[in-house]
Amino acid sequence: MTADIEGAKAALSHLDIEQSPAGIKAASRDFFWYSPVLKKHMDHLEADFVVRPRTEAEVIEILKVCYAHDVPVTTRGAGTGNYGQAMPMEGGCVMHLRHMTAVKEILPGRVIVEPGCLLQDLDAATIAHSGQELRMFSSTWATATIGGFIAGGSGGVGSVRWGSLRDLGNIIRLRVVTMEEEPRVLEFTGEELARVSHAYGTNGIITEIEMPLAPSYDWTDIFVTFEDFGEAMAFADDIACEDGILIKISSVYEAPTAHEYFPRVKPHVSPGDHLVGLMVAPQSMDGFLTFLARRPKAKLIYRSDASTWERGPGKVFEYGWNHTTLRALRVDPSITYLQVRYAFPDHRALVEKIRAKFSPEILQHLEAIRGGGKVNFAGLTLVKFTTEERLDEIIAAHEEAGALIFNPHRYTLEEGGRQMTDDTQLAFKREADPKGLLNPGKMIGWDDPDFSYDGMYHYPKMRSPA
Repeated sequence: MTADIEGAKAALSHLDIEQSPAGIKAASRDFFWYSPVLKKHMDHLEADFVVRPRTEAEVIEILKVCYAHDVPVTTRGAGTGNYGQAMPMEGGCVMHLRHMTAVKEILPGRVIVEPGCLLQDLDAATIAHSGQELRMFSSTWATATIGGFIAGGSGGVGSVRWGSLRDLGNIIRLRVVTMEEEPRVLEFTGEELARVSHAYGTNGIITEIEMPLAPSYDWTDIFVTFEDFGEAMAFADDIACEDGILIKISSVYEAPTAHEYFPRVKPHVSPGDHLVGLMVAPQSMDGFLTFLARRPKAKLIYRSDASTWERGPGKVFEYGWNHTTLRALRVDPSITYLQVRYAFPDHRALVEKIRAKFSPEILQHLEAIRGGGKVNFAGLTLVKFTTEERLDEIIAAHEEAGALIFNPHRYTLEEGGRQMTDDTQLAFKREADPKGLLNPGKMIGWDDPDFSYDGMYHYPKMRSPA
């Protein structure tokens, strides 16, 4: 197939099409640059044109026209993902859903919304309407969209209570448009949600989302320090297991992370202090303070409802998840990260094993997360990057020790996950995207079913540098 770019642009010229080269470049990029490996391979990628639909009908029109003209389509929200999910590997069309922001209906325990709505705006609408909020959201809450979170995320702030996005009940319904000669509009619930959630837009375009809500609280932000890392880790783990204490995040930062990379926290910690960040519901503060009193080596340095800091730190969740990496990068551009899963019941011991081998070359950053009813740790480990070879050695050592790596230095679904094809998603791509035009290059199972995963997958049709 040869893409007829000019023909597609002409057929879509009555829509909101970005004309400026700077605007096209900006809409062709996400946060892939968190990874020095992805930056090397993807920095040159750019779409041929960008179109911004305002309605589902326009989404259908764009997909139909691009199908007829053999033009690849990469969908994006705010571009805050950092696996290169929204990077147009073959150029073509970037479909930017920034106009599709309507909060359609707010009901008890659920909300119906278009994919381009910012997480922050969605929370504002549901809180104002009925005192409800999203169960979980990414740390880029202020800038990320709900559609991007569903298509590219896996969990976040709130996962300490509610688990991962793909856990049953954490997505209620998705409305999806296929890319065929005559695009279809499908609605998925239950088992079928796995077809398109966390699929990077490779097999359908999400145009409507129904998500569960929880009661909204004026969460109290907390920072606690420890001189011993093991005690900090145990505190974060144990508070997450306290059934009667409602929290929304429980993060651990190995020293000297807080002192080196958190400027507003630095005056209140020493280089040797390990930090725990929490969000506690106000009705649980008495329980939390009782729990804290049982840990005499814990030092409460900040609570947002009774702060004496001259300059507040801001929201505690904006120190967690991948905001930690962003804060470290602002201080030291050589920093990158790994995404690690330390599984229950040996999660603490495994963290200590990895830490003993690699600290301070890598610094532990842990997020308590619930899975299968048990609390374990997601690691977003800070890594002092030197070479790709050394990074691969560190990854291999994690895997040999029993830690599962979700590799953020790869741009495909499989390499960023469990190194295997999701047959459910691949089967739906064959049905919904017969020409393989949706976000090409991101699903190895479509392009190279026999790939051995013995090195980085290099998409052969990736646009070459100019």
